[in-house]
Amino acid sequence: MDLKSSQRIGLSVLSLSFTFALFGRGLQESFSVFLLPISQSFGWDRSEVVSIYSLTALCVGLSSPLIGRLFDRSGPRTVFVVGLSVLGLSLLAAAYAQHLWQFQLALGACFGFAVACIGNVPNALLLGRWFGKRLPLAMSVFYSATGAGVLVMLPLAQLLIDRIEWRGAYRTFGMIALALLVPTILLPWRKISAGSPHLDKSEKHDDIIDEGWTLVGAMRHHAFWALFGTFFFTAIGMFAITPQVVAYLVDVGFPPLQAATAWGFSGIALLFGMIGVSWLDGVIGRRPSILFSYSMSILGIVMLWLLQWYPNYALLTGFVVCFGSMIGSRGPLLSATAMKIFRGKRMGTIYGTITFGSGLGAALGSWTGGLLHDWTQSYNALLAFALISVVIGMIPFLVVPALRR
Repeated sequence: MDLKSSQRIGLSVLSLSFTFALFGRGLQESFSVFLLPISQSFGWDRSEVVSIYSLTALCVGLSSPLIGRLFDRSGPRTVFVVGLSVLGLSLLAAAYAQHLWQFQLALGACFGFAVACIGNVPNALLLGRWFGKRLPLAMSVFYSATGAGVLVMLPLAQLLIDRIEWRGAYRTFGMIALALLVPTILLPWRKISAGSPHLDKSEKHDDIIDEGWTLVGAMRHHAFWALFGTFFFTAIGMFAITPQVVAYLVDVGFPPLQAATAWGFSGIALLFGMIGVSWLDGVIGRRPSILFSYSMSILGIVMLWLLQWYPNYALLTGFVVCFGSMIGSRGPLLSATAMKIFRGKRMGTIYGTITFGSGLGAALGSWTGGLLHDWTQSYNALLAFALISVVIGMIPFLVVPALRR
């Protein structure tokens, strides 16, 4: 295989990963649009409905180490086919659910496992086989799929809910997921899994002679827990807000479709934020770039807070740009850092375990956010909780040696 052919295949693999992430993460984040209709249909409290989203995030995190191990042993085809199968069936089950536990099982446990199967861990490992030293840039493009998914799936979900109600919307998404199985199975997985033959051996994470890293050995290294903590606390802060953004905007006076579309445009902001933070990484270094992204997130939370008293388009735009552009913007750099430190034959298991921090934080943050709203009947405690968590997530980059370099 010549260099140009290898580059074309690498770009195709990146496009495939982008598509999987767009669909999976877009569906996960579309829950913010389904929150009010489901709550109104059953008369459930906000914390009860948000518990579904929390369980999704928790299961994404819990599944990550297992999926990393499955990827190491069986390859990407098995992981992606299983993911799409479970994704379609879980969405169809949600369309017919009548009780909270049924939603928690379908949209929480099963859906969370499915999203993890087509999400960050397997795609990051697959891209590592094709991009080597260019992995941070490739990961930035891949992570921006979350933004594209929000941009596409939230307004689409709201339109489907308006026309065929929320059950019909879930049925439609479930059938789309199952339809994607056929082209996925027919892809040339042997070639996709092989990776680029033009990468140096030191760049091909799955082929290098590692330094003996095991999961237990990695867990004894301070960098492991620094990265885990950063994923954990940042996810708490960001996901305390995101499931309730559309409901919050409706409560402060914006029409539902307008609120969903405005938050959907955070997808465009995220596309620029991902690329921008990675570009800054090459210009001013990793630590300053990540600290800048945290500053933008904090400013966005403050603007969202002010919308309660000043519901205008200027603040709404500022929030979408500042907060929306930084959701996950740190992910590519954190992933590249983890894969560089712990590269080797067990990298899938180690990386998956580190990213469990993100799933655990997202679950705790979203559930706590719903609980704080129910307890206080306002968003002030929720927003304060999110702000403090984001600040704590930033601290490892100020004090931990492995992340300061």
